[in-house]
Amino acid sequence: MDEPKKNEDPKNELEIVQKQAEEYLNGWKRAKADYINFKKETEKKQKELIEFATAGLLLELFTLVDQFKQAFRHLPVEQKDGEWIKGIKHIQSNLNKILKNYGIEEIKAVGEKFNPQWHDAVEEVESDQAEGTVVEEVKTGFKMHDKVIVPAKVKVSKKKSEARNSKF
Repeated sequence: MDEPKKNEDPKNELEIVQKQAEEYLNGWKRAKADYINFKKETEKKQKELIEFATAGLLLELFTLVDQFKQAFRHLPVEQKDGEWIKGIKHIQSNLNKILKNYGIEEIKAVGEKFNPQWHDAVEEVESDQAEGTVVEEVKTGFKMHDKVIVPAKVKVSKKKSEARNSKF
């Protein structure tokens, strides 16, 4: 069958076996490379799936952060130091810590120079502040490791019109 004949040249037989071993080795190397590529692709897909699943949750959490901020803006002064309010602020603080642990931060807005990479202007308003300064945050923006996830919705200052400034 595949057994070498006794009168075959041993040198020729050695070459055949070496070529066969080289083929097997090359096949093993290709299989190993394919496995490594498959493993990398699978890890990449898992990471994308986790990021996709997390994105919806993050958007919900961002809404909560913004709702906390809005609620505290309208908090009556006489209730500011109440125990119940302190508890709610503690919950808000814990939520912010969780987001920070994931590298998520709020985008600074009020008082900052308008930056279209970080801010989305929803309105221009007359203001005493320098033109192009963010004067009000309408909705909180968020970034993750300096990459914008949700831009801050803001109102930006513009020059006061001359007609309204005249005393006539």
